Amino acid sequence: MTTYKGLRGIISYDAMETIRNTNEWMGASARALASYPAFALLPNPLFKLMSAWGRVTERSFARMVIKPDWEIPPIVSEDGQDHVVYVEPVIERPFGDLVHFRVARRAPQARKVLLVAPMSGHYATLLRTTVTSLLPDCEVYVTDWHNARDIPVSCGKFDIDDYTQYLVDFIRHLGPDTNVIAVCQPAPLALAATALLAEEDPKAQPRSLILIGGPIDPDAAATEVTDFGNRITMGELDYLMIQQVGFKYRGAGRMVYPGLAQLSSFIAMNAETHAKAFLDKIFAEARGQASEGDKHNTFYDEYLAVMDMTAEFYLSTVERIFKEREIAQNRFTVNGKPVDLGKITDVAVMTVEGANDDISAPGQCVAALALCTGVPETRKTQHLEPGAGHYGIFAGKSWRLNIRPLVLDFIDEQIQPAGPRKRRRRGPEPVEGGVISLSERDAKIAV
Repeated sequence: MTTYKGLRGIISYDAMETIRNTNEWMGASARALASYPAFALLPNPLFKLMSAWGRVTERSFARMVIKPDWEIPPIVSEDGQDHVVYVEPVIERPFGDLVHFRVARRAPQARKVLLVAPMSGHYATLLRTTVTSLLPDCEVYVTDWHNARDIPVSCGKFDIDDYTQYLVDFIRHLGPDTNVIAVCQPAPLALAATALLAEEDPKAQPRSLILIGGPIDPDAAATEVTDFGNRITMGELDYLMIQQVGFKYRGAGRMVYPGLAQLSSFIAMNAETHAKAFLDKIFAEARGQASEGDKHNTFYDEYLAVMDMTAEFYLSTVERIFKEREIAQNRFTVNGKPVDLGKITDVAVMTVEGANDDISAPGQCVAALALCTGVPETRKTQHLEPGAGHYGIFAGKSWRLNIRPLVLDFIDEQIQPAGPRKRRRRGPEPVEGGVISLSERDAKIAV
């Protein structure tokens, strides 16, 4: 039975990759054939449309297996000089690295920030604009999670216990002056990692913990995500969603929740909008009005780039965070050791929610403040952003104009907790150009 299931999983995984590869090949073939110089003598617009369809199709299906680059622009200093940003790994692990964005020829900033990226189907580069907005004022580190299909089976498992331990190790390495910002999915696990440090190594606790749109208590406010988690059984989830990496990748044989499967569900949620976007792009290409860096390419180069999650991480997240509500009920354990959130005493805690968030609805994240019984009320704060959806609270206009200044103020208060505080100079506000505007529905991060 196990052999049959494994064989079925590999066949299903390779079938999806075959479909993707075939569509990429068809796009490349159509582009090359319709662009043949001799056809330029025939005044038939179908050749231009065929070539445009080929270019759009080839690019779209190729992006699905390409990890996007960070492409962080240079930071402008007070004297007008550009400072190049280098992406440098600090700790390298099989399932994820701790990455530092080093700004050349600039002294280390007082605000040290660890940005915990979600492992939810997209790469950490989804937070590119968040990183860009923080870099002028902060020393920024990010958790850069790896694609499970590229991790050999010999590297072992990776579930939410391992994820939490990674966070513990990263925070301990950065030191107690670290300010942790956890975005969406990792919020409950960042809270658990902080509690572990509070009990095992109190001096290594972060200075502050900012939780943005995370499912601390999924039952506090129902959404489509929580309804799905409650409606489906773990057996159904395992049978329907989990596949085995095929022979093409280094992780052959590893059980995963495939990124391509998740992407297909994302697109199906808003199929008409996506179909119109691609038709408009094809006609723009045919008319010669499209460009390499236009809004369509900027959005879909990131949106279509998906990564696989290990099966044990996906399943344990659904079961323990959403179904059993172990964090919400303060019953979470890491490798069998109980984690008491009440042990957190010396860490300032802030929660941020969006009033229109339909993934982690208002009430889910702020529940963390009630769980941190050891933190004085004076070191807790919350913010509900009016009119903001899920993506907007960490990378959209609401983040840039309203939430980011509040987060920096909160961090400053922990650096200088007593007496009158001189406001630190902040870098220029991020501009609109180059910002990826994922629609709220399309930016849904899987459970």
